[in-house]
Amino acid sequence: MICLGEKQELVIVKKVEFGVYLAVSFEEAAEHVLLPVKQVPEDSEVGDKLEVFVYRDSKDRIIATVNEPLLCMGKVAELTVVTVGRFGAFLDWGLEKDLLLPFREQRGVVKPGGRVLVSLYIDKSSRLCATMNVYASLRTDSPYQAEDRVRGRVYELSDNFGAFVAVDNLYSGLIAKKELYGKVVPGMDIEARVLRVRADGKLDLSVREKAHLQMNVDADRILALLDSYEGALPFSDKAAPEVIEHETGMSKNEFKRAVGRLLKQGKIEIGEKTIRRVNS
Repeated sequence: MICLGEKQELVIVKKVEFGVYLAVSFEEAAEHVLLPVKQVPEDSEVGDKLEVFVYRDSKDRIIATVNEPLLCMGKVAELTVVTVGRFGAFLDWGLEKDLLLPFREQRGVVKPGGRVLVSLYIDKSSRLCATMNVYASLRTDSPYQAEDRVRGRVYELSDNFGAFVAVDNLYSGLIAKKELYGKVVPGMDIEARVLRVRADGKLDLSVREKAHLQMNVDADRILALLDSYEGALPFSDKAAPEVIEHETGMSKNEFKRAVGRLLKQGKIEIGEKTIRRVNS
C-alpha cells in the first residue's frame, strides 16, 4: 500500500517520457504513483527500487519525490512559517509545495518568519496538513530521570491539566497546574525540572525549584518588583489571591512565604495595605 506522508521503498514498474511509475510490487502495480522525470536518478530501470516520499503536488495530485522532507507522518519537527493566508499559515518543509497549517490547528501566535512545532495529519479531503497539537506524535522513551533539567516547547494549555510540553521537541511532558509559575503560553520555550518519569514514559515537569530554593527565587522577584514600584507595593500579603497572582505570578501561599523570609531578613516592612523595602 502506498502511504501518503511517509517515506517508502517502491519499485519502478513502468518508464514513461515524463517520469517513472512506482508501486509496492509488480503484483500491486495497479496502485502506483508518479516520480517526475527530473527526479528520476540517472540509469534507473524497471525493477529498480527507490526510496521516495509521497505527498500531493500543487495540483493536488499524489506524487513521489526523492527530496528529503523535513517532516514525515508520525514525527515532529520545527518548521519556518513562510506566509499566512486565507486558510492558515504555509510552512517550509523542504518540498516544492509548502505545507498548510490551518487556523484551527494553530496554538499561540503564528506569523511569517516564526518557527512552529508541528506534526502531520491527513484532513477530510485526503490532503497532508500540519497541526500544532503534537501530543500523539511525541515519544515516551526519553533518557531523562527525576531532577534532570530539560528544555522544551509549550504546545498547548489545558485548564484541567496544565501545560503540555514537547521536551527537546521530541518527548512528551506535562507541567501540572500546581507546578506552573509565571506567564506560560503556547509556543514558549522553557526550562524545567523533571519531577518524575511516569510508568508510560511521559515526563512530569515543573518550572519551580525545590521548595527551599524556590523561596529564594520568589524573594528576589519580590525585591525586583519593589524596585519597579519605587520601593513600595500597593498591596500586602493580605491582598486577594487574584491580585497577588496577577502582580507577581505567584500563589498567595508562595508570596507569603517569600515575604516572610524577606521580613525575617529585615529587607522589608509590612503595613496594612503596603509592603515597603527597607534601605540597608
